[in-house]
Amino acid sequence: MPFRPLPLLIAGLLGLAGIAAAQPSTAPATTVASADAREALPPARLKSALADYTRWLDTLQQRNEVAGLATAVVYDGKVVYEHTTGYADAATAAKVTPDTVFRLASLSKAFATALAGLLVDDGSFGWDTRLVDVLPFFKLKDAQASAEATVRDILGQRIGLPRNTYDNLLEDNVPYEELVRKLDEVDLACDVGQCYGYQNVAFSLIGDVIYAKTGDFYYHQVDKRLFFPLGMHSASYGRAALEMNKDWARPHRKRGSGWMPYEPREAYYRVAPAAGVNASLRDMEKWLIAQMGGRPDVLPPALLQTLHAPGVSTPPELHSTPWRRARLTSAHYALGWRVFTYAGQTLIFHAGAVEGYRTLIGFFPKYRFGVVMLRDSPGLTPSEVVPMLFDSVLGLPHEDWAGVEHAPPAKRAAPRRRVRHRRR
Repeated sequence: MPFRPLPLLIAGLLGLAGIAAAQPSTAPATTVASADAREALPPARLKSALADYTRWLDTLQQRNEVAGLATAVVYDGKVVYEHTTGYADAATAAKVTPDTVFRLASLSKAFATALAGLLVDDGSFGWDTRLVDVLPFFKLKDAQASAEATVRDILGQRIGLPRNTYDNLLEDNVPYEELVRKLDEVDLACDVGQCYGYQNVAFSLIGDVIYAKTGDFYYHQVDKRLFFPLGMHSASYGRAALEMNKDWARPHRKRGSGWMPYEPREAYYRVAPAAGVNASLRDMEKWLIAQMGGRPDVLPPALLQTLHAPGVSTPPELHSTPWRRARLTSAHYALGWRVFTYAGQTLIFHAGAVEGYRTLIGFFPKYRFGVVMLRDSPGLTPSEVVPMLFDSVLGLPHEDWAGVEHAPPAKRAAPRRRVRHRRR
């Protein structure tokens, strides 16, 4: 399905008040903007930015940079843009639609923290509940660290373990239950709460905490507290649920000049809170609206402030790509979200990657503007058009972070064959 110019975009943008262009700043990122701090985007600028976004996405498809892609933009609580392109299954030529279900990879973490927050509000446990008080098997190598580690520490990626602890064993199909009981064999990188170390295995301990405190399975609670009330009807957990959907995106890898689908792997589905969610673009539009405050009946404003508040500093995020080096002046991990200062504005953000899938979600609370992108093939370039969209929306100087406005590198010419060609 190509770009659909939703009526909201054409009719709604023309009545909005304009603002000055965003200016770079070194101020640290703060929390979600309150209602009285919010500002509208100039309608002409937003309309132009979305037209550019379409053009860049079309270029990606023309260059065969993606197997299949679905993306949407939400502004002021409404979906103002949808674009799908390519294949959910290149072997059968099944097209991606807004209802095609993708693996979300690490975008799953925000569902875990949101559910945890709702249960904290209910009094089931607290952010500062100690893991040893709930999980008899939990143990780190340092006894004091074991005694101090809390729910907030695992969800805020600050438990003190080296980054991606045991992900390699998870990918080798070692069961999650075995891995969490081996955490006491790992030397800590720092004291609990004192440094950033991204985790999937340790993060997923929240599922055990929730089961211990509610007597219900983690994914049942997510379904009851988030998927169902938000109307995320295609959202689910696990490989079996993905493949049962009548419209799901296969992971793809490059084969010659085309794309080849293959079977999803089970590994990261075993850490459901960290990477287990499947969802469609339509599902994620509803999730993005809720995260920007549009569903206070499901995610109260006070909870969103807590989830999006910057926590531990994440300096490596400032340098990993050219757009980050140019635009970011601070980077923190919150609770299942990254918090960046992007050209002086708070950006709530997360990306995900798991075999054959790439995902991204980000929004500026001040402008109530956000984007989500789901893909079923690897590669960095498609993700780089999103900061280009951010730049356009904020009125920043244009930079072609994705290289979509330059001719692709010329291929080396094949040796010429000495044959005679007939004129036609």
